[in-house]
Amino acid sequence: MMDNYWTRIDKAKAALEEADKILLGGGAGLSAAAGIAYSGKPFTDHFGPFIDKYGFTDLYTSSFYPFATQEEKWAYWSKHISLSRYEAGPTKLYQDIFRLVQDKSYFVITTNVESQFEKAGFPPDNVFEIQGNYSYLQCAKGCHNKLYYNEQLVKDMIEKTVDCQIPTELVPQCPVCGGKMDPNLRMNPYFVQDEKWHERDTSYKDFLLNAEGKKIVFLELGVGFNTPGIIRYPFERMTFHNEKAILIRLNKDHPEGMEEIKDKTISFTEDMQEIVLAVMK
Repeated sequence: MMDNYWTRIDKAKAALEEADKILLGGGAGLSAAAGIAYSGKPFTDHFGPFIDKYGFTDLYTSSFYPFATQEEKWAYWSKHISLSRYEAGPTKLYQDIFRLVQDKSYFVITTNVESQFEKAGFPPDNVFEIQGNYSYLQCAKGCHNKLYYNEQLVKDMIEKTVDCQIPTELVPQCPVCGGKMDPNLRMNPYFVQDEKWHERDTSYKDFLLNAEGKKIVFLELGVGFNTPGIIRYPFERMTFHNEKAILIRLNKDHPEGMEEIKDKTISFTEDMQEIVLAVMK
């Protein structure tokens, strides 16, 4: 049974104030709480022709649709990328989380791919986007480890989309093997981890190494069970192994955790924006 709300707020505030290190873990629930919706009105407002043609219901499931042609695929993906990465501005929740930790020693690992941490003011060197980023394209077969920034191409595709298809001349081709290209998202075994990805991976490991035996808060934000092995389970495991660690879990659907660390876990199911503002007071 969870403590009274304000008791948990006070505990979380004290833990963050006393922490030597803060490791933030951002999942899909964080972006949902920030107002970046993958379904509902924002989806229906922007994807009407695709909904009519393919029966799409939300951005997540439609990402796995087996388009018959590359022209159809990129008509959809250009709109998806533009809406999630380029049209969405910085959100208040991400900005408030930055203000919460900016004066501490912190690092971010996130499975989110829409650059909201960076838009909110987090220095890119402190953010590890382990699952990729909407801003980049890669060889669909991962034939080489270079990524390609896509903003102008995405704009051109959207501008020239007719009946849910782009012109053939805009279909991207791998400049090395001549094959197809994909968004740089961990969707299959061919996900490209470029030099920057490996630099962030090293920074993450160095941060953890430097935090061993220190007062560290694992601030877990909206991380569910889609890919729990990236953030959720490691945060629990590291909390268990460091006697000075505290896990703060903000998750409206899955606040439960390891029985072995229940005395070191502060869980919230309440509104994430309200929690962050309350802890900042």
